Amino acid sequence: MSALIGQLGWTLLHFVWQGALVACVAGLGLVALRNSRPQARYALACAALLACMAWPVADLVVRLAAPAAAQGDGAVLLSRAAPGLPGGAGPLEWLRGHLQTIVFGWACCAAALSLRLVAGLWWIGRAADGKRAGAALQASIAGMARQFGITRTVQVRIVDSIASPITAGWWRPLLLLPSALLTGMPAELLEALIAHELGHVKRYDYLVNLLQNVAEMLLFYHPAVWWLSHRIRIEREHIADDLAAAHVGKRRLALALSELEKIQFSHPELALAANGGDLMSRIKRLVRPAQQQSRWKAALPVLGLSIALASGCAQLPPTSTSTAPQPVREKALARFGSCVKPMYPKQELRDGVTGTVKMLFLVDTDGKVIDSRVDRTSGSTSLDETARIAIAKCMFKPASENGVPVQDWVPVQYVWTLK
Repeated sequence: MSALIGQLGWTLLHFVWQGALVACVAGLGLVALRNSRPQARYALACAALLACMAWPVADLVVRLAAPAAAQGDGAVLLSRAAPGLPGGAGPLEWLRGHLQTIVFGWACCAAALSLRLVAGLWWIGRAADGKRAGAALQASIAGMARQFGITRTVQVRIVDSIASPITAGWWRPLLLLPSALLTGMPAELLEALIAHELGHVKRYDYLVNLLQNVAEMLLFYHPAVWWLSHRIRIEREHIADDLAAAHVGKRRLALALSELEKIQFSHPELALAANGGDLMSRIKRLVRPAQQQSRWKAALPVLGLSIALASGCAQLPPTSTSTAPQPVREKALARFGSCVKPMYPKQELRDGVTGTVKMLFLVDTDGKVIDSRVDRTSGSTSLDETARIAIAKCMFKPASENGVPVQDWVPVQYVWTLK
């Protein structure tokens, strides 16, 4: 058992560089395919995520088949003595002495994340036993499914606790429709959203998404896994949009997504649902498709990481340090064309409440907001939160240091006025 734990520990540690290498190759491939069909980028991202799963498994099998060779671990770069470690031991020796702790911590975190998978399956099971759709709606969706070439029976359930349609199940597909959409959205726009979900059913996207959840659960500690999984979800939505647009038209689907954006503010996302992607970016893609220009600066971090990995494997001697020039830093800027104007809260609108709220947004290197807070209130909590939630969906030009995107806090001021 101790040998198994030791080899598993080394497998987990080696995946740090293995996953980074896979992400570098996938990142360069996605840049090259930026103007190709989403199916090509989806296939590449799926292949990269599959490689992230298969490489550690193969590595562990090889290690268990030749435990003696595996004991002399090849991570010679880590074996150099490092100051500050107990007894002057190198990082390799320190890691070897803590393999059991590493594996135990990994197992605990993976078990905790597996609860998300179990909770999702439980929630879907309950939803499948929920309120059934009317005979007319069920028959209409069955007819649409036949137009998509879907031979399986698509069950339809009405759910109160979700804000957008959700597809679940792969052998016996289940379509969950929010009750609010049935009463608050025109029938032709609801049909467009249903067509999008039927695109997921046709492609068995739920099954792929289930495998993504397993990868995220087992390899949770590596950012490359989460990034690849996120790209898969984005491209999957684009493919389903194209399938739906072929049946109902791009304009109708874009209008449906726009209406959905207005009512979908803050709802918990089901981990097992075959959905994802930003609604506004999907709308812009449908309405104004454009060729993606080459962003060579965005590839600098990927190229830098590739060079670092190659240098580490070759065990290049450290270069002499020199005085570095002062970094050239550019602040992040909001892309206002990607923003949706916040909707005035009804109560504040009736009461004639106005004010100015100052907020701070933490913009990630991809231009998306990952954290936000109110810096100075307008005097109304409702106005503050409405503005913060709406502007947090905007895309930003990320801050950069010497041309490399970096995280940065951006101050934004929004004025609520009735004029």
